[in-house]
Amino acid sequence: MDMTSPLVEMHEISIAFGGLKAVDAVSVDLHPGEVVGLLGHNGAGKSTLIKILSGAYRADSGEIRVNGEPVSIASPRDAKRHGIETIYQTLALADNVDAAANIFLGRELLTPWRTLDDATMESETRKVMGRLNPHFRRFKEPVKALSGGQRQSVAIARAIYFNARVLIMDEPTAALGPAETRQVAELILELKRQGIGIFLISHDLHDVFDLADRVSVMKNGRVVGNARTSDVTQDEVLGMIISGKCPAGAVPGPGALRG
Repeated sequence: MDMTSPLVEMHEISIAFGGLKAVDAVSVDLHPGEVVGLLGHNGAGKSTLIKILSGAYRADSGEIRVNGEPVSIASPRDAKRHGIETIYQTLALADNVDAAANIFLGRELLTPWRTLDDATMESETRKVMGRLNPHFRRFKEPVKALSGGQRQSVAIARAIYFNARVLIMDEPTAALGPAETRQVAELILELKRQGIGIFLISHDLHDVFDLADRVSVMKNGRVVGNARTSDVTQDEVLGMIISGKCPAGAVPGPGALRG
């Protein structure tokens, strides 16, 4: 795999609702094994941008490329076909069944006799969880009995089992305690090692600086600036979010304040 070429490029993406541009000529990209933090106040456009990538919305204009090739993403099914999966804050898990039943939910494996192949689904679940979270042991319990970090493991395992190359993670540590937040951070670092690219939406700057290689800050539907987390401080990024001013260590976007 070419680690220098982007997995995904969103170029000049725009969408309007009732005449109001929610996303205005936004360009972002993501490379293998990279975490890009998407930041901005509520209403800045970051969630709308990501819903375009995940197939929930269709852009009015702009282009999406996957592995350098232009693609049409008109539905979540299209996104999944191109290896793009979204881990929503709610996780969308079925609480009353175990990890294997969740990983194969809607895509169950069957025996030659057309019955559920529980043994193979559990075996495959143990393999994918072994790649992701080797300490996971609670395979037989309903996921409602799992901790927040373990539930994240199940949701991520479901995505990567079906060959996701790009993960969109929406507030993955919201409502988690310090120990579970560390567990999710370890999951993200393991995904990076496996060459998976991650768009991370978070309001927690500490999280972003711990996990992200780069940040893209949005305000009023436009990109204020892009920066490597090593080149800017948390205070400077906060200034970008609040005022739209781009510091010296960041590359200004079309939404940056001038002067």
